Amino acid sequence: MTRELLQNIIDVAYLVAAVCFIVALKLMNSPVTARKGNRVAMGGMAVALIATLFHPDVIGPLMPHEVAGGVIGDRFGDNSSHVFTNFALIGVMVLIGAVGGIVSGRRIQMTAMPQMVALLNGLGGGAVALIALFEAMSAEFLLGTAPVQAITTVLSAIIGCMSFSGSILAFGKLQELLPGRPITFKGQQAVNIFLFAIIVAVSVGILAFHATAIWMFVFLLVAALVLGVSGVLPIGGADMPVVISLLNSFTGCAAGLAGFELNNSALLIGGALVGASGLILTLLMCTSMNRSLGNVLFGAVGSVISTAGNPALAGKQPKSYSVEDAAILLSNANSVVIVPGYGMAVAQAQHQVKEMAGKLQAMGIDVKYAVHPVAGRMPGHMNVLLAEADVPYEQLYELEQINPLFPETDVVLVIGANDVVNPAARYDKTSPIYGMPILDVDKARTVIVSKRSMNPGFAGVENELFLNDNTVMVFGNAKTTIAKITGALDQY
Repeated sequence: MTRELLQNIIDVAYLVAAVCFIVALKLMNSPVTARKGNRVAMGGMAVALIATLFHPDVIGPLMPHEVAGGVIGDRFGDNSSHVFTNFALIGVMVLIGAVGGIVSGRRIQMTAMPQMVALLNGLGGGAVALIALFEAMSAEFLLGTAPVQAITTVLSAIIGCMSFSGSILAFGKLQELLPGRPITFKGQQAVNIFLFAIIVAVSVGILAFHATAIWMFVFLLVAALVLGVSGVLPIGGADMPVVISLLNSFTGCAAGLAGFELNNSALLIGGALVGASGLILTLLMCTSMNRSLGNVLFGAVGSVISTAGNPALAGKQPKSYSVEDAAILLSNANSVVIVPGYGMAVAQAQHQVKEMAGKLQAMGIDVKYAVHPVAGRMPGHMNVLLAEADVPYEQLYELEQINPLFPETDVVLVIGANDVVNPAARYDKTSPIYGMPILDVDKARTVIVSKRSMNPGFAGVENELFLNDNTVMVFGNAKTTIAKITGALDQY
């Protein structure tokens, strides 16, 4: 097999992998076909990995007669030690990654999936930064490589490091290893601007003076890591879904730039897809909250708890009902809308909710689910939980679909949701969630809220819904509460 034929086969394999990524992304657009999309993406990645094993950089340098177009037949014989070493290292890394992925995938709880996504995203950014570092240490880079590859190497290092450190910090906040509230200090934005200016200056120096690039490149990596941490610190838990999506876009962009460095079309196309889709999702989520990306990144939402509120509700106390009372309300309804939130995820109550909904439907009651775009701690968090419980996709309604139906709904059951059902978002200009489109649950005839306490949500804002005349509270763990309501329904 000649060198040209081998390279052509590898290029075709990369193209097949890229097509698989594109098809997978399309399939993931719907919960109905998302699992099939995952399988297609895994198949494409397998094709790309196998093709890479036969890349000349892996199986060894070309012999002189091979460069001239000879037959690559004695490569493994002449470079057996080199090939064995490379394959052994790759095999060990694949084994470690596979074992780690299988173990963590089986043990991870659905409630911890946002943390898992943030951690895996950070590892991707870190991997790209390491690729850039090794490229910068190569003789070609030090002596002056092609401008495009030099620029992409520097950019992938910066973005990869920022994605790595920012994702690790997001993981710490989501895992509650760090405070979930915004962490701010005086002059924080000035520090970020200063760090950004340093990164730009060092990048220009690296591209202009390749001979002194190594120590400057290491300094660049450190500065980018610090900027990633400093950039995520002032972002509160309410905006974590947006942060995760944005950092995912960063990692995709970094991977795409690494594709330029390595002349790898699969990495280039795959990274571009992840970068573009992550950015689109980020902007869509900002639109769902009626906020700009700049406000999410620099607004420190979650640090302010007191707002103007509704004067008519001053001094009012919530009405606390028992699970039996809640069961009576639900059994006498003709239509019920269930609003899942992070409280359902924490309690892992999705299966109990599905069981309760099934019992209500058996009683002839119409049941729907209202899913807010930013409910939970990552994009699509509620959709994933409900899909795990085999809730029919046809019963899931988006905000625009369900809001017109609330005035005609007999009972709305809110399970652990907070900011996404807060009426203050409509009128209270002092509230950090002002202008955010919410689920209009307060317009229903009766609202039942299952919640552990009266504590505010991620945005740090007290929810006036809990004090409305048509709202009753059922306090307690969501899983236990819903299970008891389901049991109490047997009496009616």
